[in-house]
Amino acid sequence: MEKEKIGIPKALLFYQYGELWIRFFEKLGFDLIISPNTNLEILENGKKYTDDEACLSLKIYMGHVFYLLDKCDYLLVPRIACLKPHEKLCTNFSALYDLVRNTFDKKIIHYNIDVDKKEDEFYAFVTMGLELGCRYRKVVQAYRQAKEEEKMIFERRVTKQQVELASSKKIQILLAGHPYHLHDELIGKTLERLLKKEDVDILYSDLYLGKYLEKEVKQISKKNYWTYNREIMGSIAHYQDNVDGILLVSSFPCGPDSLCNEMITRTVTKPIITIVVDEATTDTGLSTRIESFIDILKERREKNEERSH
Repeated sequence: MEKEKIGIPKALLFYQYGELWIRFFEKLGFDLIISPNTNLEILENGKKYTDDEACLSLKIYMGHVFYLLDKCDYLLVPRIACLKPHEKLCTNFSALYDLVRNTFDKKIIHYNIDVDKKEDEFYAFVTMGLELGCRYRKVVQAYRQAKEEEKMIFERRVTKQQVELASSKKIQILLAGHPYHLHDELIGKTLERLLKKEDVDILYSDLYLGKYLEKEVKQISKKNYWTYNREIMGSIAHYQDNVDGILLVSSFPCGPDSLCNEMITRTVTKPIITIVVDEATTDTGLSTRIESFIDILKERREKNEERSH
């Protein structure tokens, strides 16, 4: 009997939870179909199913959903509203399920996380596994094993970045933003390629353990309640003294980012440049800004080295 296929859009929360999703469903015995890296065709298809006012990342997400429609039995579309008490996520994450359900005629697998309503991640995954017809013990075991593997992979990546940070002599740039900005092919990967042309080392804000998040985030904002933006702020505070500059990336027109990025640029003393990407952004325009920013950082380093001698 052929296994049922679960389609996972490679966009938005995939870049935070993809490792967990993949391992969880594989341990339960499902086949997975993951959409490819974002390309212009995916973006154009996504634009057909979103309002003009939607942010670029949501348009990309809907394009990935469209790609998967005829390739899987179910789509994974989580609904996440609240991960920590009295904090919130962008409303897109709590609206994704309804948006996809009302746009496309496709079976959906979903789970809800709303800590303020006592719905945490463990409860969400167990509920989802049971709805898929799996036994409770198998679901619990799959979740716990997947969670442990996810943790180990993440910690290895953080350690690798820290080692590279300590050993590098090049200009070091912290690429800061949401994981779905930093690692998307059309957004972060474009910036990554342009930065590497300038022969600099890149650190990523999502590779941050957050052991002292509450203390570090207060260096930038004491009242911000957007969970993912708080993590970006904490990472910037954590890394800023060890890098030459910060490139802060967003997609247009993200509401939480527009507020939180302003807090960051007003507070952080390290050289920082903000890049807001939309579907009309070109490599040429980005390249010019990045080249100028790197030139400034190199000049600053040279002057600092002269003063130290």
